[in-house]
Amino acid sequence: MRIVAGTRKSIPLKAVPGETTRPTTDKVKESLFNILGPYLDGESVLDLFAGSGGLGLEALSRGAEHCVFVEKQGKALQVIKENIEKTRFTDQSTVLKADAKQALERLAMEQSTFDLVFLDPPYNKLDLYKLADTLFTNGLVKPNGIVVCEHAKEAEIESLIPSGVCYRKETYGSLSISFFEPKGDK
Repeated sequence: MRIVAGTRKSIPLKAVPGETTRPTTDKVKESLFNILGPYLDGESVLDLFAGSGGLGLEALSRGAEHCVFVEKQGKALQVIKENIEKTRFTDQSTVLKADAKQALERLAMEQSTFDLVFLDPPYNKLDLYKLADTLFTNGLVKPNGIVVCEHAKEAEIESLIPSGVCYRKETYGSLSISFFEPKGDK
C-alpha cells in the first residue's frame, strides 16, 4: 500500500494488522481517482470507516484541502495517525474516534459539508450503506458532492440510498465501487 499519485506519490502506507480491515488496493485506488479526476482542487473529504486512511490520504496528496477520518477501532486509529504523520498531512487532517453514525450526528451539528465522501463499511453489514442516505438528507454532502461506496460485487445498495442517485458503478474482481450524487444534481 502506498500513495499512488500527487504530492506524496510513492510514500508507503502502513496497513492495519489482522483481518479487521480491507485496504483498497493500489490498482483500485488508481482507477477510482482516475474516475474522480486525477487531481483534486481544494475539496473537503470525509473518509468513513477509514481503516488505514489510504483513500483520504490519496485525496490529500492529489489536492484536497482537508480530510476528516472516522474510525472506531483502536489499532486502525493508531495506523491512521502514523500514516498521516508519515505523509505530513497533520495540518490538513482531523481524526475522529467514533462510530460512523455518531460521527455523522456530530458533523451535522457542526454544519460540516463535504465535496467527497468515501464510505467503505464491512461488506457484510449492508445496513451501514444507509449512512450514505443520512449524508444526503442531513446536508453533509455539498450540492455537487459525491459519495463513493465500496461494496461486495453482488450487493445491491442503491435501494438503501433513496436520496442519492447512483450514476456510475465499476467492478474490480469481487468488489464494486458505486458513485452517488444527491438527487436533483447534474
